Amino acid sequence: MASLLTLLGIKGEEKQRLIDLARHAAEPNWLVVGMPGIPQQLAGAIESERHASSLVEWSRDIVPGLLQTADYARALATAVGLPEPEVDARVLLRVGRSEVITRRDPVELLALISEDALHEKICVPEVMLDQLRHLLCMAERPNVTIQVVPPRVGWHPGLLGPFVLYSFPDAQPVVHFEHYSSGAFVIDEDDVHAYQDAVEVIRGIARNPDDSAKLIATIAKDLEQKL
Repeated sequence: MASLLTLLGIKGEEKQRLIDLARHAAEPNWLVVGMPGIPQQLAGAIESERHASSLVEWSRDIVPGLLQTADYARALATAVGLPEPEVDARVLLRVGRSEVITRRDPVELLALISEDALHEKICVPEVMLDQLRHLLCMAERPNVTIQVVPPRVGWHPGLLGPFVLYSFPDAQPVVHFEHYSSGAFVIDEDDVHAYQDAVEVIRGIARNPDDSAKLIATIAKDLEQKL
């Protein structure tokens, strides 16, 4: 690979990136690809969103990424102490990624959200109110299903952490989960099947879409009255 890249005149960081990909080609991290200025794990998630036919996101503490407003995303980025230029870039990227659920051929999104995430004081009340209204608006889209999981319902697999399950029209499903500053893909068939089972369990304890929308509307109304 190194000789071929030299022959093609590819040098520097791009050459090293391609050599690294070739070196790890046989390892189970094949989805972790690089994009200019974007960490590899994030780049892999973005590519998965673009090519998925459907995805399920379980979010325990915050609003799922594809459903975040710009101001909500900014509050999250600011809270972790990112410098202002990086905050702006993060927000633009986050808002741009939501295009996959609004484009002409949109991805099917099932968002499973813990009720606690709808009350978490991550941002000022005005921003949270706008975020709740945005959830209600997005829930009206035929390709978006939002279900809220009540608190204190006992143990369920979602308590172990958030994750995203991607399904593709011509490839096996994969799972992605993020930590504070890193993330990982799960591609083993048995492991992915365990996450698929987890989705069914979480859906089983979640409110149905209509009741979820009513709850979000009630929370928004209560918040509005406090402003």
